[in-house]
Amino acid sequence: MLVLIRGAGDLASGIALRLFHAGFSVVMTDLPQPTAIRRTVSFSQALRFGKTTVEHVTAVRAQTKEDVQAALEAGRIPVLADPEAACARWLRPDALVDAILAKRNLGTAITDAPVVIGVGPGFTVGIDCHAVVETMRGHTLGRVIREGSALPNTNIPGLIGGFAGERVLRAPDDGIFRQKLEIGAMVAPGDVAGTVNEKPMVCTIAGVLRGILPDGTPVYKGMKSGDVDPRADEAACHTASDKAIAIGGGVLQAILEYTGVLRGVRGQNTLGR
Repeated sequence: MLVLIRGAGDLASGIALRLFHAGFSVVMTDLPQPTAIRRTVSFSQALRFGKTTVEHVTAVRAQTKEDVQAALEAGRIPVLADPEAACARWLRPDALVDAILAKRNLGTAITDAPVVIGVGPGFTVGIDCHAVVETMRGHTLGRVIREGSALPNTNIPGLIGGFAGERVLRAPDDGIFRQKLEIGAMVAPGDVAGTVNEKPMVCTIAGVLRGILPDGTPVYKGMKSGDVDPRADEAACHTASDKAIAIGGGVLQAILEYTGVLRGVRGQNTLGR
């Protein structure tokens, strides 16, 4: 079964990992110049470097149908620079997952594939997609929504280690971002992780720099450009987050359910076999 995922950032990559390990063929799309913060766990980096590996799964840059086929046959995840997912017309996926996480629908239609799954706010079941998966941290994270929409965006990051908005580092100005620290660096309040037009992007809490934009990225003032994890576990910088894995589990369930696979499994009586 072929699944096309729109987006290849850290949460989309967590979804891809769950689907890949469940035996699905996975194709991903992203911007030509990806803006993922958690670059060490984002398959979008295949577009920058030609290939990248996350948790022993390798993704490669693809441009043509032949590239995609070759990657899938090699057991890899092809990633295309195709933010509109125009490739869906010739891929003809069994399922399409919109994991751009733009908090609004950027063009996905319920007719794009036999099963269309929206991830997070911006999608309404029966209008934009067949099911939605919740992305807000808390009791409903990763749940499959069969009616209505996900919880509305609060613009407040989820609580981790007792911190929420303080975790996020934002560009101090419009311009070109200059990276000063590497992912995995231990930081303290007052440390400068990057600059824009010589204006500092300052850490306000202690922890590990879990993500940061690459040097030379165009940014606007207030744009999310870094992420500090107060749990200070450097190893966690190189594995998909608990949130990504939970959402991936919800997407996996939704695809199995809405393609009829789960109904087929539930209909089997295996006693006595």
